[in-house]
Amino acid sequence: MKRRVLLTGGSRGIGKAIYDELIDTYDVVIPKREELDLCDISSIDRYFEDGKSFDILINNAGINIIKDIDSILDEDIQKINNINLVAPLKLTKYCVKGMKANKFGKIVNISSIWGVRSKEKRTLYSGTKFGIIGQTKALARELGEYNILINAVCPGFTATELTMQSLSESEMEAVFGQIPLKRMAEPKEIANCIKFLVGDDNTYITGQTLVVDGGFTA
Repeated sequence: MKRRVLLTGGSRGIGKAIYDELIDTYDVVIPKREELDLCDISSIDRYFEDGKSFDILINNAGINIIKDIDSILDEDIQKINNINLVAPLKLTKYCVKGMKANKFGKIVNISSIWGVRSKEKRTLYSGTKFGIIGQTKALARELGEYNILINAVCPGFTATELTMQSLSESEMEAVFGQIPLKRMAEPKEIANCIKFLVGDDNTYITGQTLVVDGGFTA
């Protein structure tokens, strides 16, 4: 029987690449928004009312709100924290029940290069992405005795459709100039790292932050 994976944000970009890499080996579940709305915390409670269980959880969904501190609204704070920080914690809370019973579990939280360093106007985003790394480290200590391994992956600049559409040619060249490998990551390169972390070959890596950025933060 295939192990069951809960993957959020799996319809495009890095999430779609993760889905494509895992689908042949695992039973991958990508809830639709009407089933699971990560901005509505009560939606997560409803999603698990029927006792759903998963062997693997990949908290990939996230949003970015880029604003200077004077422009941040209360609604911005609530939305980005709910989706990027609270929702992964709630999903983990529900998923670890079955993982503990089975003495097996793999969890990957998708953070960002802006979760290990930051830049102007990234207060909201970095706050959540640094936070998810903190959750990862704490939970690795707590869940290790149940053979539940949890890690964070921090993608750098990645050639998703959204990224390619949002950058001009000159902006693209400027980004390449900051990356030692002189290119963006392909979504599949990020997905392959996650595939390893949730796979059978990873039996001892937990509580770690894997930065996949072509050397940008080196």
